[in-house]
Amino acid sequence: MVHHHRASLLVPPQRKAEAAAEDPEGGGGRMKELRGRLADYACHHHRKHGHDALLRMLAGFALVSCLLLLLPGSPVSGAMDELLQLGTTTRPDQEQGAAAAPPPPPCAAAANGTVCCDRSSHRADVCVMRGDVRTHAASNSLFVLAPPNASAAAAAADERIRPYTRKWESSIMSTIDELRLRSAPEGGDAAAPARCDVRHDVPAVVFSTGGYTGNVYHEFNDGIIPLYITARRYNKKVVFVMLEYHDWWMTKYGHIVEQLSDYPPVDFAGDRRTHCFPEAVVGLRIHGELAIDAARMPPNQTIQDFRQMLDDAHRGRVQAIVDEEKKEAAAAAAAAAAAAPAALARKQQRRGSQRTRRAKDDDDGGSPRPRLVIVSRNGSRAIENEAELARAAAGAGFRVAVLRPRRDTELARLYRALNASDVMVGVHGAAMTHLLFMRPGSVFIQVVPLGTDWAAEAYYGEPARRLGLRYMPYRILPSESSLSGRYAEGDPVLADPDAVNAKGWQVTKRVYLDGQNVRLDMARFRRHLRRARDHWARGRADAARIGTGAEQR
Repeated sequence: MVHHHRASLLVPPQRKAEAAAEDPEGGGGRMKELRGRLADYACHHHRKHGHDALLRMLAGFALVSCLLLLLPGSPVSGAMDELLQLGTTTRPDQEQGAAAAPPPPPCAAAANGTVCCDRSSHRADVCVMRGDVRTHAASNSLFVLAPPNASAAAAAADERIRPYTRKWESSIMSTIDELRLRSAPEGGDAAAPARCDVRHDVPAVVFSTGGYTGNVYHEFNDGIIPLYITARRYNKKVVFVMLEYHDWWMTKYGHIVEQLSDYPPVDFAGDRRTHCFPEAVVGLRIHGELAIDAARMPPNQTIQDFRQMLDDAHRGRVQAIVDEEKKEAAAAAAAAAAAAPAALARKQQRRGSQRTRRAKDDDDGGSPRPRLVIVSRNGSRAIENEAELARAAAGAGFRVAVLRPRRDTELARLYRALNASDVMVGVHGAAMTHLLFMRPGSVFIQVVPLGTDWAAEAYYGEPARRLGLRYMPYRILPSESSLSGRYAEGDPVLADPDAVNAKGWQVTKRVYLDGQNVRLDMARFRRHLRRARDHWARGRADAARIGTGAEQR
């Protein structure tokens, strides 16, 4: 049996906002409205029947009731409120501080031997197969064997899915391998594998590592975070089955994969054996741009939990890198001491001691300086006066490092640099995804080129806030864009980027993404540097006060 879940008609968020504006006091405002209506009814009844003596007496009582109902603090008003709220009282599990369990995802109750597909999201389809699920790489298929008592419809289920999270982009989806999901009666379909070569006792999550893989934003937004969302509920008792498997992808993200699964992944196309599972989830769930919706996660996990997982994934490798560097530094110092005269060796030793003291001052006291990392770009949207920026940051009291990530840069090295930083500066682009590596409370300064305001906010600004970073966008002026040298001052490219963007994505990409660099006005940008350093200083002062208070207690 094939189950389809389509999007239901919900109250638009705008209407909810309007309702909130109309009723700013929430339930209390609705109670006043109901009291008012009841009072109006009582008063109206009094006016209509005032000519009758008996009814005049009754109307008098009604009038008193009217007044009592209109008086919010009266006992009658309170009793009426309680009466009107019967059936809407908050349950104990909904009280403040009690986290309600998230609703089960669609298809969670799929019966054995069936294929259930949730196609309600515009971002991704997700199908669930439960029972005796078997892979068949030769035909790009997964079979689930229907039990003997299954209906004919259940035994004939046949679905197709491309397990990638950009469903609305037909051009990129056409590059994703399509899987056929079939339900077949046991022994009744010659195409279904007759036996299992590898039997797993845990579920499978099937997804593609193709598509926009190679772009770090898409690797996280369309792959790693959706994988976390989909697989976290299994508590590592899950096998990942990958389409378009890449060895380099596993080399890069293997530490993260190990945090989500206790089992080696399966290369669907490369491993021709029949793998059997008690359940398979085909496709990944996605919540938004670098986003995790706690209301849909067990137990109410957020992007902060995802970041903690990144910490756990890279901690061991980062420590190994630190140890390697210490050994290399010690070996270099020993070699220099052996080769140099004794006087020169002593001089180098003194310099080394001075460097050590300065580093200690930076880290532990004296005159500490915050760390600022510039994420450099090559090609389009590069900072043409990057060296001037580095000097200005140093002059503002920062220890400055320039990070130039490449596709083959080990992720743990990038993680180490940014996790230890207090401020990250970079121009809008995929490399800004590395904000995920920063500690909450750090500062993220995104340089926003002309024509990229919306994308900069949606893809990195709002995610930075959710992560707990202090987000400081720096929106360049037309004079800071290289486009100012190619277009006249009043040209829409400079004066009205929204109108240019309205011509379509290809125009935006050609003009604003691929066609401009930036040259920062350092007088303007120094204000951002001062604000970033002030934020860091306040954070240190707050931490010191908290530490002092804890010691006193």
